Amino acid sequence: MEQDLEIGGGIVIPGSELWFTASRSGGPGGQHVNTTASKVTLYWNLAATVALDSDQIQKAGEHLKNRINRDGVLQIHVSDERSQHQNRAVARQRLADLIRQAIRPEKDRVSTKPGRASKQKRLDDKKKRGEIKRFRRTPGEND
Repeated sequence: MEQDLEIGGGIVIPGSELWFTASRSGGPGGQHVNTTASKVTLYWNLAATVALDSDQIQKAGEHLKNRINRDGVLQIHVSDERSQHQNRAVARQRLADLIRQAIRPEKDRVSTKPGRASKQKRLDDKKKRGEIKRFRRTPGEND
């Protein structure tokens, strides 16, 4: 049985909700790649999890909508390392990072007024642009 996955902030995904499959990794690598199933795919059903409350599930679903299939299952493919065991650890870490990012609270934007220097720069730019356009005119127009 898989160990529970600690996300942080008191959130723990039960190990029973995570399942893995292993397959042969693609790309170069010689004989080792051709004989071992080191690529790992981690599956986690976001829609049926007990680790998150309904608001967190909705927020995570919005944030991860491109990574979740129709059934609400999040898939993470890892073939970075040569061993299946290391790839499983990497996949678990990536899941924790994704969930942490997805459910973190958004910062409220604090509206500010433009500073004196930025106002002056804007006015100077407008004057410069006006001068450029004024010098383009043929002499005698509205002079």
